[in-house]
Amino acid sequence: MMDVLLLADLHGQLGKLESFMTLQPDFVIIAGDLTQFGPCDMVNKVTSLIDVPCFAVPGNCDPCDICDALEHSDCVNLHGAAFSLGNISMAGVGGSNPTPFGTPFELKEEEIDRLIKEATAHMDRNVHNVLISHVPPHGVFDLAGENHVGSTSVRNHIKEFDLVCCAHMHENKGVTEVDGVKIVNPGPASEGNCALIHFGDEPKQIEIELLTL
Repeated sequence: MMDVLLLADLHGQLGKLESFMTLQPDFVIIAGDLTQFGPCDMVNKVTSLIDVPCFAVPGNCDPCDICDALEHSDCVNLHGAAFSLGNISMAGVGGSNPTPFGTPFELKEEEIDRLIKEATAHMDRNVHNVLISHVPPHGVFDLAGENHVGSTSVRNHIKEFDLVCCAHMHENKGVTEVDGVKIVNPGPASEGNCALIHFGDEPKQIEIELLTL
């Protein structure tokens, strides 16, 4: 059994991080938007408060050069990359598909698709296979008014995973299952939201708690 803390949408608000760490996770995943349009040295402030292994992808509100900051931090950058820990294998893609707001880290769907393929090509398939994506899959936790604004590329790849961790849409916190794949948006960590994910020893043995601290 491994307990993993999922955070997202910190937007530079780190006041709850010490409280999150009292949950004593084995490792931490951050699904983007560590900052609110920078600065990139916020990455080191985040990792200084996390005393277990940490994995992250950038969000659309992070500067594009945050990937370099992640590479030079104590946090593993999963943007377009893969990593295994214990019986869990993770692949990641950061940023978002285009928004009306012209945020710093937006990608065309073709680029999102390429990055997911690049990450999974280097992914060792394991008991639990997880996609960390800042943007949600199209049609899942992605409503803005009456419009679905998630990524079609992420949606096209979800069946390759057992769990998809996403963020981006603050008001769409939740856990659901689509095509046998669990999908979780923990809600914005800036407001004290997180998810504690319990990975068992058997395939598909994944339990998710949504928490507000």
